[in-house]
Amino acid sequence: MNNMTRTEIEEKVKAFLIDDLEIDEDKISNDALLKDDMGIDSLDFVDIVVIVERNFGFKIVPEEMQDVKTLSQFCDYIEGKMRN
Repeated sequence: MNNMTRTEIEEKVKAFLIDDLEIDEDKISNDALLKDDMGIDSLDFVDIVVIVERNFGFKIVPEEMQDVKTLSQFCDYIEGKMRN
């Protein structure tokens, strides 16, 4: 599980953004802002915590997410957690 490639992480994240959060695929890009561009709010974030735990096997620590603004940074965060 922990030997996922960056591409696999990005594909999984993109898939749950589209399927679970119903975010328009056109709005999803690496430099898209989670809040402003993709419209992810605090309720969505609660779902994301559950989805990430289910898909990647770790719990998001909200404090660690404070500087995560873009989709790329979010994938960096997941990738970093998977390496530990």
